[in-house]
Amino acid sequence: MSTESSRYLIAGIDVSDIRNRNEVRIVEKMREVIEQMGNPAMEPQALRDAYALALNRLPARYKQGGTIVLREPIRESHLREAAARAIKQVLSK
Repeated sequence: MSTESSRYLIAGIDVSDIRNRNEVRIVEKMREVIEQMGNPAMEPQALRDAYALALNRLPARYKQGGTIVLREPIRESHLREAAARAIKQVLSK
């Protein structure tokens, strides 16, 4: 049985600080899109589904703690489009 702290251990090395850079960027874009849409009511699971769907539409951009990002190849417009499409798709269900 694994504990939460051991879920991200590989050969004794903690890799839990490695994250997809698009996670926070999509959260920001989803906030903007939802506000622009007039703050439609969404169930928590629907919002989670839209978040995951938006991330799955983008290439992963992993970074680790202390990483310096010199260039961001994913444009803000692509993030906004992925967020909007995901939210609209989930709301249409």
